[in-house]
Amino acid sequence: MKSTCCLLITILLLQRSVGNTECSLDSIVDERINEALQDLEFNPSPRLKMSCTSVTSSGRLASCPVGNVVTGCACGYACGSWDIRGETTCHCQCSVVDWAAARCCRLTQQG
Repeated sequence: MKSTCCLLITILLLQRSVGNTECSLDSIVDERINEALQDLEFNPSPRLKMSCTSVTSSGRLASCPVGNVVTGCACGYACGSWDIRGETTCHCQCSVVDWAAARCCRLTQQG
């Protein structure tokens, strides 16, 4: 319990210091992913950049924008059962779910 409280406090302090939490945390994750891609031993196209966004909607489904694929899902009411439909939609499988979220990513050419 003590370690959980410390972790939550650390996350809250990080969020507060960063500013706009959702956008800032998303951009930090995107930056780390792009750094990891650049550090790969086999990088066939250094001009490719991965960009990601989160989509949240009410109900059991969350769909990514055109050109993006799902890389992860989350569901409300602590539902941990979900699947990905057609590479672009998160489907929460629990009987009672108030929201669904999808992490959507795409590869784009760098200028």
